[in-house]
Amino acid sequence: MTRRNFIESTGASYATLLAWGLLKPAPAEAFDLPANGLKEGKARKVVILGAGLAGMATAYELGKLGYDCTILEARSRSGGRVWTVRGGTKETEIGGTEQTCTFIDGQYFNGGAARIPHNHHLTLHYCRELGVPLQIFNGSNESAWLYNDGGPGSLANKRMRIREYHSDMRGYTSELLAKALDQASLDQQLTKEDVEKLVDFLKNEGDLNTGKLYKGTNRRGYKTMPGAGAVPGDLVDPYGLTEYLRSGYMQPVFYNNGDYTFEQHSTLLQPVGGMDAIPKALEKKLVGKIQFNAPVKELRKTENGVRVVYQKDGKPTEITAEFCVCTLPLPVLKKIESDLSPMVKRSADFIPYMKTGKIGLQFKRRFWEEDDAIYGGISRTNMDINQIWYPSFDLMGKKGVLIGYYNFYSRAEAVGELSLPAREKMALEQGYKIHPQYPQEFENSFSLAWQKIPYSEGGWAVYDDAIRRKFYPALLEPDGNIYFAGEHTTYLTAWMAGAFTSARRVVDSLHARVGEYTKK
Repeated sequence: MTRRNFIESTGASYATLLAWGLLKPAPAEAFDLPANGLKEGKARKVVILGAGLAGMATAYELGKLGYDCTILEARSRSGGRVWTVRGGTKETEIGGTEQTCTFIDGQYFNGGAARIPHNHHLTLHYCRELGVPLQIFNGSNESAWLYNDGGPGSLANKRMRIREYHSDMRGYTSELLAKALDQASLDQQLTKEDVEKLVDFLKNEGDLNTGKLYKGTNRRGYKTMPGAGAVPGDLVDPYGLTEYLRSGYMQPVFYNNGDYTFEQHSTLLQPVGGMDAIPKALEKKLVGKIQFNAPVKELRKTENGVRVVYQKDGKPTEITAEFCVCTLPLPVLKKIESDLSPMVKRSADFIPYMKTGKIGLQFKRRFWEEDDAIYGGISRTNMDINQIWYPSFDLMGKKGVLIGYYNFYSRAEAVGELSLPAREKMALEQGYKIHPQYPQEFENSFSLAWQKIPYSEGGWAVYDDAIRRKFYPALLEPDGNIYFAGEHTTYLTAWMAGAFTSARRVVDSLHARVGEYTKK
């Protein structure tokens, strides 16, 4: 494979490969492109709004190319929604009271981003480049619990192991498919209502289309991964059933492995010591480039670039630059006075964000390990707590913090409106139905509702097809000299990979534009 073939196959631009260190900077004359971002001998100035992963990665990569970047961050910390809550963490929600975390040293939970899929290569690339050590995050644990609260039937209000559910349903599904070859036998087993319910289950379990046909699924993977801009990703086509039947892959040695066995599960990763290790590592590369406690108040276009007004030490302060890269979440951006185009403003107004919340519960002992043999993973329920996450670090330690709820949409909104003591009470009462050890082992808690967290005001952008078609395109093009980055400008919403790939996209776009200036 030639270098040209490699570049074309990866979709990487010259600026990106240069920033990655895969190419040596070429003389400017060769490409008529200033690889160091200079204009008349001076570094071009870029102001970046937000010190989350997208903002810091943008500054980091542009810095490699010689640009002079300044990041304005409203908070006193970097990371944005990549936020690890540990002892001493303080937060005051919008309309709420100050909360201080009292977890013991070494205990924490990730309030935002919490895991890295093994196929999010760009996130893993930055962990390698920045020297962030990783460890396993156990997201799939067949020993965790399912609990159906108040449902119909004999299994209501009983907890069962996930492995029991999976094994039974796969077994009964296989039995049903086998009996489907004998219609008389099938008719004797199920009523019409039973069939309708089972068909609904099969459609979800098998990812069937409306015609009850299997045409592939994103569970299998992608030909091209979802990414920033107009890159929804292309699914890998499935093999045919007869191909499998005739291939030899039906032998137990092939299908009795991976996530479908008792012993093995999918690989997810997490930084050692908390997810905020990633933004902290980026911050070290940007010493002197980030202004903290500097909330943006105005974003204006000028004849030669941009002007940003921000609050610093209680006073309005201005900064000018040739370019701006705005990574602010849209619920925050729409409240800032600006000269943004009407379509960008409409996008900020109409793209919704996920309402979601978490609570960390510290316990005197790790009873989920000692009593229930649960080491990492997630228990699931139809109650308001929705999920219980078990830590995948400090296994067999004396104390531990688990995530007592992780909920979404209307449930998260309702729980988020509760007082801090009421959230804790709800989490303990509902969690008790799954873990009766809660009352005697509980010590303290820290909860958060992302829709009420200042400078975020939501978990992540939520698109449906109509919103994506109507409003998303306005965020992909620069508005004058203002560019947009962040997970909301990608098809990887809610993931750190979205922030990183959006930063790479903006760096490529801005740097290519600088090259066009030079040609003219």
